Amino acid sequence: MDEIRVPIYLITGFLESGKTSFLNFTLAQDYFYIDGKTLLILCEEGEEEYDRETLRMSNTVVEVIEKEEDFTTERLTAMEIIHQPERVIIEYNGMWLFSRFEQMQKPEGWGVEQQITCVDASTFQMYMANMKSIFMDMVRNTDMVIFNRCKEDDPLPTYRRGIKVANQRAEIIFEDEEGELDDIFQDEMPFDIDAPVIDILPEDYGIWFVDAMDHPDRYVGKTVHFKGRALRPRGMGSKFFVPGRTAMTCCADDTTFLGYVCKSNYAPKIKEGQWVDVTAKVGFENRMEYQGEGIVLYADNVEPCDPLEEEMVYFN
Repeated sequence: MDEIRVPIYLITGFLESGKTSFLNFTLAQDYFYIDGKTLLILCEEGEEEYDRETLRMSNTVVEVIEKEEDFTTERLTAMEIIHQPERVIIEYNGMWLFSRFEQMQKPEGWGVEQQITCVDASTFQMYMANMKSIFMDMVRNTDMVIFNRCKEDDPLPTYRRGIKVANQRAEIIFEDEEGELDDIFQDEMPFDIDAPVIDILPEDYGIWFVDAMDHPDRYVGKTVHFKGRALRPRGMGSKFFVPGRTAMTCCADDTTFLGYVCKSNYAPKIKEGQWVDVTAKVGFENRMEYQGEGIVLYADNVEPCDPLEEEMVYFN
């Protein structure tokens, strides 16, 4: 990978999702008063405006690109020649496919350092119902998702699970009008987490998968029971397989398989795609498949079973 000379900080989100508010706050912080010029590229204009004094104090210059066809390598290169920035912040238009930006050639030495996606919790469900594919394209590789304007009765755990399906590594933050919210995931799980064997019903698999990913300490050393479809990835060894379920990210043609590595003496007898009933003890260790630490299941019992009526995972 080429060394990044000019880091790009991308702020994505739909119109009025809080991108400008977030950047106004960030630029005003003492830690942002650093050497060199910051180039701020605006790809859409919302109701909120940038504070001119904050821009001056943070040595930030603003350029506007209103049309997607004008967002080109040549245009960005011209901006670098004019401003010679030390860093670039892009407030990206939420209606432009983010994958297009990922694929386009950047000016020499430019590279994405961080992507942050802002979401207005009050309009999230509407956008997910009408523009899910665009939103999922936006968050698939983001580093952080900030839900702002949250209310007590919003189904925030469901929002979190939906994001985690598309991007398991994303950090997710929830804020109300007063700031960051804490302890929003203390709601009880739909299964008994203290039972000798945690029985995970088919409709609760997605909830368990995300909770185990976020809070492995809750499950390590415990035994879980669930049904899933088995995958046999090459290179894992004869005693390993991955039982799991399929989740839809944005459309029927865009799905992802959710499953954890499982070790079992029964594994050599399991066929690719076979439905199995799994009882396993939960561990947490370093695995090449995870490129780090993650959940590893040690199955005492694996039995073939009938396919579930509904294979798709939901997070409600």
